[in-house]
Amino acid sequence: MHFAYDTEDVLESDVALMNTAPGASRSGEDELVTILQLRDLLQEHGWSGRFDRDEQELAEVREVRRELRRVWALDRDAMVAAVNAVLDTDELAPHLARHDGKDWHLHASPSDAPLAARLRLETAFALVDVLRADETDRLRECGAEDCEGVLLDLSRNRSKRFCSQRCANRTNMTAYRRRQASGPDHPGPGDEG
Repeated sequence: MHFAYDTEDVLESDVALMNTAPGASRSGEDELVTILQLRDLLQEHGWSGRFDRDEQELAEVREVRRELRRVWALDRDAMVAAVNAVLDTDELAPHLARHDGKDWHLHASPSDAPLAARLRLETAFALVDVLRADETDRLRECGAEDCEGVLLDLSRNRSKRFCSQRCANRTNMTAYRRRQASGPDHPGPGDEG
C-alpha cells in the first residue's frame, strides 16, 4: 500500500519528529533540544515556509511531537475525532503548492502560518488519507521491548515491526541469546560418557 507521495512524506517526517524523543531516538536522549536540531530535521524532510528559529517555536514543535505520539497510538475511531478536532480551525487553508523540486502537492495551511500549526494541519490531512483507506494499522509502535519509537509500515505484507534496523538487530540478538541460554545445562539421557 502506498499513499499519495505528499501523504507519505508528511507521515515519514512525523515519524522522524516523534523518534527524536528520549526512548525513541538513536542516542536514547532527546534529539530535539536546540533550534539547530529543529532546523536540520526540517531541512532533512523538505519542510518549507515560515521558520521563526526561536525558543518558542522549538517548544511548540516539541508539544506537537507529544500530540502526534498520542494520536499515532489511537484506534481508528478515536483518531477520527482527534483529526477532526485539528481540522476545526480558522488556520485551515488547503491549496496546491510546488516547491523545492517537488511537483504539485497539497498544503493544508498557508506557508506563513506558524510551524506548529502547519505541522498539525499537514499531519491531519495525511491522516485523513490513512483513515479513509482504513490503513491505521500501518501506524505502529516499534516492536523492540526497549524502544518507544514509531514506524510507518508501507510494506506489501505489513511485516515491518521495528523503527530501525538497529532495533531489529538488537531484538534478534536478544532472542538468540535467550535461546542459547535456555539450552541444556546438563547432558540428556544417553549423552553421558
